[in-house]
Amino acid sequence: MVNERLLKARMIENGYNDQSLSRAIGIDTSTFYRKKTGNSDFYRKEIQAIKDCLCLSGEDVDRIFFAKPLAEVQVNNAEDPA
Repeated sequence: MVNERLLKARMIENGYNDQSLSRAIGIDTSTFYRKKTGNSDFYRKEIQAIKDCLCLSGEDVDRIFFAKPLAEVQVNNAEDPA
């Protein structure tokens, strides 16, 4: 699941909007929007292109593109006896 808020923040910090970033990574704006909102998945090459455009760290990439939904994290923590 994509952390849309964090992605949007990094886009703004680097002067991108949906249209300019989608153009920079080579996909249609509507496709980018579907992927950003979680209705479709980003391909690895698209994540790499976004990482390069937005100068993201590996940790940023993990937090943006591999974020777990809060409910899932809470359930997993409740099951953890430690």
